[in-house]
Amino acid sequence: MLLEIDDITLHYGRIQALHGISLHVNEGEVVALIGANGAGKSTIMRAISGLRAVSRGAIRFNGEDISKVRADLRVARGICQAPEGRGVFPGMTVQENLEMGAYIRRDHAEIAKDMERVFGLFPRLLERRKQAGGTLSGGEQQMLAVGRALMARPKLLLLDEPSMGLAPMIIQQIFTIITEINQQGTTVLLVEQNAQQALSRAHRAYVLETGNIVKEGTGADLLHDPAVKAAYLGVA
Repeated sequence: MLLEIDDITLHYGRIQALHGISLHVNEGEVVALIGANGAGKSTIMRAISGLRAVSRGAIRFNGEDISKVRADLRVARGICQAPEGRGVFPGMTVQENLEMGAYIRRDHAEIAKDMERVFGLFPRLLERRKQAGGTLSGGEQQMLAVGRALMARPKLLLLDEPSMGLAPMIIQQIFTIITEINQQGTTVLLVEQNAQQALSRAHRAYVLETGNIVKEGTGADLLHDPAVKAAYLGVA
């Protein structure tokens, strides 16, 4: 088991955002978290990456309790996130943004190989490598955010709403690349409002409502679950 979340709660001030969340991600999987806005999906991601402290419970990565480990040290252990909203550095070039993803690494030859891997996954970034990140389209910025996270060579890639605000054709392209990244050996935990795409790509998934997990199962099972179809797929 690569990631294990054991009964965590998390508060924003007096407001409890997560209520006893337990889930796990096995090495080699794509696992999806789906749910409405405010369900707690992104809060779970922030807890895993160390951007928000949990109030109770444990987060274990590769068997180690990392609940109190600083965010930068979690990156060094192999957890990297492409955040909601992309968060590219607008004044830096595409190549400089990608180099920032590898800031903790010193293996320069391997960094160069990973840069070529990212350009292979996202040929558009190769075409734009000298262009400022802030001038890219929304889809290109999403590609850059994912590519930058890959430059850390993560064991676990956290993707928070990768399809947000993108055209349907670009969404399809992004999810195809997520599958390819997983097939190349990277484990993926995915937060996504596009339940159809997420469940189609995920080995397993969890459904969140108001800070609680209310359903879990394989992506295929949840894709055909009547309650999930009614709530998230627009099928009565």
